[in-house]
Amino acid sequence: MSVPRRPDLLATGAAVVTVLLWASAFVSIRSAGDAYSPGALALGRLLSGVVALGVICVIRREGPPPRAAWPGIAVSGLLWFGFYMVALNWGEQKVDAGTAALVVNIGPILIALLGARLLGDAMPPRLLAGMAVSFAGAVTVGLSMSGGGGSSVLGVVLCLLAAVAYAGGVVAQKPALGSASALQVTTYGCLVGAVVCLPFAGQLVRQVADAPVSATLNMVYLGVFPTALAFTTWAYALARTTASRMGATTYAVPALVVLMSWVALGEVPGLLTLAGGVLCLAGVAVSRSRAAAVVAPQPAKVSDSV
Repeated sequence: MSVPRRPDLLATGAAVVTVLLWASAFVSIRSAGDAYSPGALALGRLLSGVVALGVICVIRREGPPPRAAWPGIAVSGLLWFGFYMVALNWGEQKVDAGTAALVVNIGPILIALLGARLLGDAMPPRLLAGMAVSFAGAVTVGLSMSGGGGSSVLGVVLCLLAAVAYAGGVVAQKPALGSASALQVTTYGCLVGAVVCLPFAGQLVRQVADAPVSATLNMVYLGVFPTALAFTTWAYALARTTASRMGATTYAVPALVVLMSWVALGEVPGLLTLAGGVLCLAGVAVSRSRAAAVVAPQPAKVSDSV
C-alpha cells in the first residue's frame, strides 16, 4: 500500500476542517436566527469574515488576485457567499431542519453534473456509488428529523434555490483556483458577497442594537470560522481535486450536525437518524477512496499553506 503524499494529507485535512466547521454553522445559525433576519445575519457574517480574511491577507502580504481569476470569484461571490447565505437563512425559518437538510443536499449532485458538463470532471463508478449511498443517508436523516407539518412551499423553494446557488458557486470557483491562491479566492469572494448583501445594512444596524450578546457572538463566529476559515480550507482542497469529489465530501455535514446537536443542544437522535448518519459517512468514504480519485494538476499559483 502506498503512503499518502504530504499534499494529499493536507488536502484531506483541509476538507475535514471544512466539513466540521460547516456542520457547526447549523447550530450557530439556529441560535442567531432568533435575533437576526436572514439578510442581516448574512451581511453580519460576511463582514466578520471579510475583516478576518483581510487581517490574514495583510499579515501574509497577499495582494489582489490576477485578472484571470476575477470572473470565477465574482460569480462564486454572488451565488455562494451572497445569494446562498440569504436563501438558506430564510429557508431555515420556514421549514424544519430535516426538510432543509434533505433539500440542500441535492447540491453535491448538481455539482457533479455541472462539473462533468462544464469542467470535464470524471464520474468514476465509486464516486457515483458513494454519492448514491450518501444521498440515501441524507434522505434518511431528513425524514427522521422532519416534524411533519412544519414545512412550507416557500421554505422548500428557498432551500432548493440555496442548493442551486451553492452548486453554481463551487463550479465557478474551481477555475479561479488555477490562477489565484485559496486565500485570495476566498477573501475576494467573501467581499463580493458582502457588497451584494449591503442592502440589508439598515436591518443589521437596527438588529445589532436589540440582539442579545449570544446571538451577535454566534454571528461573528459564523463569519470567522465557518466562513473565513472553512471557505479557505475548502478552496485549498478544491484546488487539489475535482469539484464532484469535494461536493460529495459535504454529505458528511448532516451526520455531523446530528452529533453536534446531540452534544450541544441535548437533542438525542433516534435510531433511524443515526442509521442515516452512518450512511452519509460511509458514502463519503467510498467517494473519496483512491479508486474514485481524479486528482487535478497542481495549480501553479496556489500556495501550499492556508
